[in-house]
Amino acid sequence: MFIVHSYWQAIIFCVITMFCWGSWANTQKLAGRSWRFELFYWDYVLGILLFSLISALSLGSIGEHGRHFTADLAQADAMNIVKALIGGIVFNAANILLSAAIAIAGMAVAFPVGIGLALILGTLINYLGSEKGNPLLLFAGVGFVLVAVILNAVVYKRKSGTGAAPSSKGIVLAVIAGVLMSFFYRFIAASMDLGNFEMPAPGKMTPYTAVFIFSCGIFLSNFLFNTILMRRPFDGVPVTYRQYFKRGLPTHLVGILGGLIWGLGNALNLIAAGKAGPAISYGLGQGATLIAALWGVFIWKEFKGASAKSHVLIAFMFLFFLLGLGFIIRAGQ
Repeated sequence: MFIVHSYWQAIIFCVITMFCWGSWANTQKLAGRSWRFELFYWDYVLGILLFSLISALSLGSIGEHGRHFTADLAQADAMNIVKALIGGIVFNAANILLSAAIAIAGMAVAFPVGIGLALILGTLINYLGSEKGNPLLLFAGVGFVLVAVILNAVVYKRKSGTGAAPSSKGIVLAVIAGVLMSFFYRFIAASMDLGNFEMPAPGKMTPYTAVFIFSCGIFLSNFLFNTILMRRPFDGVPVTYRQYFKRGLPTHLVGILGGLIWGLGNALNLIAAGKAGPAISYGLGQGATLIAALWGVFIWKEFKGASAKSHVLIAFMFLFFLLGLGFIIRAGQ
């Protein structure tokens, strides 16, 4: 299977993850013009599962290093399979809430709040699970990200025209999503042997197998989570499976593309975790907040009409995100 052999190669993979995780929601925005996110989300989940299988049968099954996908899956013990499945279930619950927040509040708000919070808590959780990297630099970087998240909330408050702290349904959903999102990576990382992808400990899985099991957890849990949400949506009227199957292939392909994009980032991030460590790998990947905010501000014009002072705050938000990501990268050297 394909294995990362250097720290900087791992960093490049994490940066690609950042772009993938920060860009997949554009497909929701494209489909959302005429397609409810609850229906879009089924195609998105199918895309994630499809990519996990493709990567497992390709990069996870070639070369002389490590166990091939089928052999690795056959030897994985039940406990590690359950850990990866739980990771998928936790991620799916968080991501459905994040998708709802995007639909209600927009990318420029939902991503910085939800994923920014996930970055802060998730980096701490993953560092405690595997203490790799300079903690001072790592958490200094996380601190800069926290400042950026606060600035984003301030900009949203100014845009809404109220003097109170942001308290809309979209913000609340994004916060809950961020807390849940901070836990999923630890479960999937625990199912792998992060110290040796080439010769993993018996019962432990390679990243490719773990990603596939994780994706199965997302897909299976979606029958519960998304069915409930379709019947009792956070916003708008209920939708049905009949509506899903009535839509043409082009619309479904947009959602599948979103899942493929996110799945690519997820696979690269976990492949990189062996060299970068889970805290740094996760923290950089969740720099997706910056990418999503850029899309929201400059492409989707979600802060169109905001005051000049708000635009200054947005600029500082991006600056603090970049500083935070720089410190996180430096922490692993």
